[in-house]
Amino acid sequence: MLLPENPAGDYADAQIDDYGKLPRAQFPWRPPLRMEVRARASHPAASLTTSADDMTVLRGTAGFGFWNYPFSVRGDVLMLPEAVWFFYAAPPSDMALVPGVPGWGWKAQVIHSMRPGALLATLPTALATVWGRVSQNSAPAARWLQRLSGAREALIEPDITDWHSYSLEWRAGEARFWVDGNLVLRAPQPPTRPLGFVAWLDNQYAVATPRGVLRFGATPTVAQSLTIDSIHIQPL
Repeated sequence: MLLPENPAGDYADAQIDDYGKLPRAQFPWRPPLRMEVRARASHPAASLTTSADDMTVLRGTAGFGFWNYPFSVRGDVLMLPEAVWFFYAAPPSDMALVPGVPGWGWKAQVIHSMRPGALLATLPTALATVWGRVSQNSAPAARWLQRLSGAREALIEPDITDWHSYSLEWRAGEARFWVDGNLVLRAPQPPTRPLGFVAWLDNQYAVATPRGVLRFGATPTVAQSLTIDSIHIQPL
């Protein structure tokens, strides 16, 4: 998947998926299953010190795995996000969903927003966000934002520009992620609804922070790519 040089920052996306025009109820994958992808990127992942205008790192977002296509452009009803995947984002993205984990970087990630407990967290999250703006203490809002999103994340340390084997097992009670056979994340209570497979590279960014900032857009890029050597998905 290749994005050409794009100095103007016009929206660009290179993607493969298997859900096409299917309604969400007919998305093809649900637990238990195992996925293994061998992949590498053309540029290194953003780090804690990467600035929003750094063109030497992989820009935008990228990844592979399973999601519910919540932000539909084909006229579907918008949904809260559900995902079990390997996910990358570069600044200016800042999706601070888990306390102590940066809002960007190369991650193993589970998001489970469509669950009964998420509704109960809506009002406390809003109140904690207001309190965070007044007090300059966003820690309570960060905890409530995690409860709202059902997110579990772990940063991936191996260099994204090298070939690596990325695998996950998605079961009803737990999702586990490995890089080159090394366990990087165990996430209890993942989504169980049908999800679709997607692998992509785009130049989008998203900001969603405990301080109540919500913003989306597209960024300039140099030519960049995400190369996938193989994809294996097997029901268990």
